[in-house]
Amino acid sequence: MSDAQPEPTLDRPAVLERKGAFADRDAWIASGWCRLESALEVVGTRSAMVLVREVFYGATRFDELVRRTGLSEAVASGRLKDLVGHGLLERRPYREPGARTRDEYVLTDLGSRLFPVVVGLMAWGEDLRDDHHSGVQLVHRDCGAALEATVRCTAGHDVPLDEGAVRLKDEDWARGAVRRA
Repeated sequence: MSDAQPEPTLDRPAVLERKGAFADRDAWIASGWCRLESALEVVGTRSAMVLVREVFYGATRFDELVRRTGLSEAVASGRLKDLVGHGLLERRPYREPGARTRDEYVLTDLGSRLFPVVVGLMAWGEDLRDDHHSGVQLVHRDCGAALEATVRCTAGHDVPLDEGAVRLKDEDWARGAVRRA
């Protein structure tokens, strides 16, 4: 089967080009192979993302996170436990004078790497609103320009959707895994 796909037209929008063994869509399903599923298992709920958002905004303490997200204590507690368990946040003890020791939640390196996703989702969410005057805007601290998320290959090229492709990471291993299953 050829890797070639039809060029995008008005009737056929741009999609990722399928390459190599992945070009035969009947031979491969993305389920279980695509890391998007793994990511969504961790942050694929509204409660997880609003907690992550508030930590990016500087909130660290449980009561502050509950208040700022509008989540119930039970939901926030469970989701924070998940985010800590998956390594996006870590708990650090703190103690106010005269009070017992409590934990605050801070981003780990893995959690910080969600920043481009948050930028992209906020920009995309802006396109869902008719009112472009309300809300918050992420900007560059030094110059004040709005932030945007871009897709770039490791060679440094910006890559729009119609120049992107999808393939199996290791075709020989993948074929063996399918045979073993």
